[in-house]
Amino acid sequence: MRLVFIVLILACIAIQYPLRMGEFGYKRVEELNEQLQKQRETNQAMVARNNAMQAEIEDLKTGTQALEDYARSEMNMIAGNETLVRILTPHEAIPVVPIRYGAGTIPPTTNALSSDTEQTNTTKPVTP
Repeated sequence: MRLVFIVLILACIAIQYPLRMGEFGYKRVEELNEQLQKQRETNQAMVARNNAMQAEIEDLKTGTQALEDYARSEMNMIAGNETLVRILTPHEAIPVVPIRYGAGTIPPTTNALSSDTEQTNTTKPVTP
């Protein structure tokens, strides 16, 4: 009877060792739980980003204001009846991006010195 008791205790210890100290024990479970939590946080951030992008897409499809804002900020477009004034800091370089009117054309302007030359619309720095 004593031998059976000793064998059972050794068997319990042998079973507990891999569970506590082994490669697939409690430590691995904790690591996997941490990875799972990080992945869930990443997924939540991606879902929020996707929802924001979907809202922007819907706004671009249905509304004209978002499309105008995008054209103004990203494509440097202005309406035909508007005047663009850029105020540059003292050491800022003059931008070389052309200003587009309406469908992307730059209307010709007449030069005060000669009427047969066309000028492109460029911005000039304003000094106070």
